[in-house]
Amino acid sequence: MRVYNRVHPDAGQAVPLLLAVVALIAVVMAATAHLGARVVVEEHAQVAADAAALAGLDGGRPAAERLARANDGVLVAFAGSDLDVQVTVRVGDATATARATRAP
Repeated sequence: MRVYNRVHPDAGQAVPLLLAVVALIAVVMAATAHLGARVVVEEHAQVAADAAALAGLDGGRPAAERLARANDGVLVAFAGSDLDVQVTVRVGDATATARATRAP
């Protein structure tokens, strides 16, 4: 029968350390995925706002509302004249503002 003496008191500590590192990596990956999803929604809102602003130049508020809806958004604000339009569109929980102009 063999008897082992614990010469190194920290022997066997690699497994808990490895588990801690794996848990930390999992948390970082989850946070990165959440941030990535948020960026995608904000960019979607900006695309919807840009399209609605351009449509608003030609068709006014009704056209801007149609384009916002076509991009899964809701037109929150519309202000403008024949030469300049500014819109705010909400997609999900992200809001974006865009401006379009006919000026050179």
